Amino acid sequence: MRIFSHAVIGLLWVLHWLPLPVLARLGRGFGGLLYFFGKARRHVVKVNLRLCFPELDESQRDDLARRHYAVLGRSALERGVAWWASEARLRRIVKVEHLERLRAIQAQGRPIVLLVPHFVGLDMCGTRMAMEFDGMSVYAHQKDPVFDRWLLHGRTRFGDQVMLSRSDGVRTTVRAMRTGRSLYYLPDMDFGRKDSIFVPFFGVPAATITGLSRLARLADAAVVPSMSRMLADGSGYVMEIGEEWVGFPTGDVEADTAYMNAWIESAVRTMPEQYYWVHRRFKTRPEGVPSPY
Repeated sequence: MRIFSHAVIGLLWVLHWLPLPVLARLGRGFGGLLYFFGKARRHVVKVNLRLCFPELDESQRDDLARRHYAVLGRSALERGVAWWASEARLRRIVKVEHLERLRAIQAQGRPIVLLVPHFVGLDMCGTRMAMEFDGMSVYAHQKDPVFDRWLLHGRTRFGDQVMLSRSDGVRTTVRAMRTGRSLYYLPDMDFGRKDSIFVPFFGVPAATITGLSRLARLADAAVVPSMSRMLADGSGYVMEIGEEWVGFPTGDVEADTAYMNAWIESAVRTMPEQYYWVHRRFKTRPEGVPSPY
């Protein structure tokens, strides 16, 4: 198995030398193969799209699923660029909009929670942001040690980055934030019932962790919503830094968590094909409600 893993890593290393538009075309083709052969994940994607976009007919959702797999394939093959490309090349490929907003908050001495939903460009943009700040994020170790090594390498190759485990808890994260580190935070996955509440996501009750509200309150942190956008023409990525949420948190954890999901939903609607639909976002259900998968 490790021979196969090393072969894949070697292929990604070779591919990262290609011009990005060429790599993007290959990635879209690879995504088509994933769509055709990956029956189980294709089913997950289609269930998610049916739940979240009931206003679309079946052919429209199928088109959206295919477009999702095209960018998913791109993100897989372009990962080698994040892992091995030079700093100069990555700065050309990934543009950051409104970085001054984060600089201004840091100048005030406040910690930052950078809210980054699961779009396909998040790893590339995360690598780029590591050139600007010594930050931290939550890292889930991969079952395959070869991929785990290189994924961790990609997220820590620039600056002094700290990878936290989900088992570290809120207090460990808050202590690290109080040293001045920004948190690259991705709370929009189904992590089970622990520390989660059911709030709407596209009108569907979704088990959602409440960490954003608690972290912002305990660390007195600014919450800055951001989007990692993959450019359709294959020329690169854009990290879009939003404006700090004023009056957040409110003191009502459920309201704060619902507000977060509503913002993520609005962001997804701007580029629905780029959201990570292969994740079983609705696998945890309220008591007595069957799994949609």
